[in-house]
Amino acid sequence: MFIIAARKIFHLLLDIAETLVLSIVFFIFIWFFFFRPFQVNGLSMFPTFKDKEYVLTNIIGLHFSDPKLGDIVVFKSPTNNEEDFIKRVVALPRDRIMIKNGSVYLNGKILDESAYLKPDVKTYGGSFLREASEITVPQDQYFAMGDNRPYSSDSREWGFVPKDFIIGGSFFAYWPIEDMRTIKNPYSR
Repeated sequence: MFIIAARKIFHLLLDIAETLVLSIVFFIFIWFFFFRPFQVNGLSMFPTFKDKEYVLTNIIGLHFSDPKLGDIVVFKSPTNNEEDFIKRVVALPRDRIMIKNGSVYLNGKILDESAYLKPDVKTYGGSFLREASEITVPQDQYFAMGDNRPYSSDSREWGFVPKDFIIGGSFFAYWPIEDMRTIKNPYSR
């Protein structure tokens, strides 16, 4: 009787161990090939994201499609490869971008940013994209800006974001739980 009970306990423990190992392998597979968590540090994307908020980033999506206007992407900092940034794509390869009188012009027209910027937010040029000068985004590069324009270090200061620096597109904010939500592109219909 004791031997039978010991065998049942052994098989139960073996089943639990197998389940744990498979769960860990599955989690690692998902982590490395599909999604990664990212913690927002700072206020450059406020009010879209708060400081210390966590978002999920889709890292496999870039293998199937390029970032689109309005996407929020996580990428390696062009000035420090040890640091990751999160910003909104405001110009795509071959787009012409200009900042003038507090507004962003894309291909000669004012970019409607009302879905993510308050009406009183003004955008001003920086050391890379100066006020009232138009530049064309090169192939395989993007122009990205934070939603909190006065407090964002972004493409206006340090230039374009190379496509191979982009880690992925953020699609879900999950922490803190009371702020959990999907992240939508305001230009997707």
